[in-house]
Amino acid sequence: MEKETKETKAKEMKEKADKGITKGVTLKTLTKSTVWDVQENDIFRLLEMAERDAEFKENLRHFADIIRSAFMIEEVKTDNQLLRDKFVAQGYQVGQIKLNEDQKVTWAIKKRPILRVTDLTYENIRHITAGKLIEVLERNFGGGWDSLSQSIQDIIESGFDISTTTLPKDRLHKKGGMYEKKIADGYEVLEVEKGTWVEAIFAKLKPETLKPRMKFDESLSDDEDDEDADVEIVDDYNKPDEDDVELDEPDDDDINENNYRTTFDLGDGDDDEDAESLSDYLAEE
Repeated sequence: MEKETKETKAKEMKEKADKGITKGVTLKTLTKSTVWDVQENDIFRLLEMAERDAEFKENLRHFADIIRSAFMIEEVKTDNQLLRDKFVAQGYQVGQIKLNEDQKVTWAIKKRPILRVTDLTYENIRHITAGKLIEVLERNFGGGWDSLSQSIQDIIESGFDISTTTLPKDRLHKKGGMYEKKIADGYEVLEVEKGTWVEAIFAKLKPETLKPRMKFDESLSDDEDDEDADVEIVDDYNKPDEDDVELDEPDDDDINENNYRTTFDLGDGDDDEDAESLSDYLAEE
């Protein structure tokens, strides 16, 4: 009786934990980053919840692409029990997806393992612990941190604080040294032996940072642009250039028939034809 009670409580706790994972998450809000937060049973639950959506079948390919970024998906023939058992033995969860009243498909789903450094991506790097990262690095290492490609280093450093030091074996664990301070500060460490020297690689998950957002002036109307609101527009169209020589305005007494003209010479007849053509063009426009 006591055993059954414990098993029941354990089952209830698991169900609560499963519900907590997907709280506030729907298939439509799932991204290639957040999909790493859920497990196989959550995927089937989200798919089941989305079956009532009229757009579910039309967008299934899109949803499947997002799920595949973190899970391996295999379609299983409904009547092939032997194949279903084979997938279950390999750690897959098998479930049925209802596309409509008459059409159903069976999927076998399994979370993609992160075993090698090449499995690390910008989407999943923040969804593993520092301890898991050390395991991955240890499994792939040979030449230390510098043996990793620059692209892999960039991915790791986007989610973790990384620092390294290379010292003789007898000095690495010196009391009060860098090794001791890093461990006290919560870093995980990987030691890579290089002859009589050891390279220590320290890793610690970076804290989440909020991206700064622009603060808009509520007094602005919808038609006004924020950038234009802070810019003073100066009309310099009629302002003379600095190199221009400022001329005095002519006095009316100085104007005579020799220096005052009201007409301009347009040249010969050919120019007039061109001008007429231009006028016609502008008129047509």
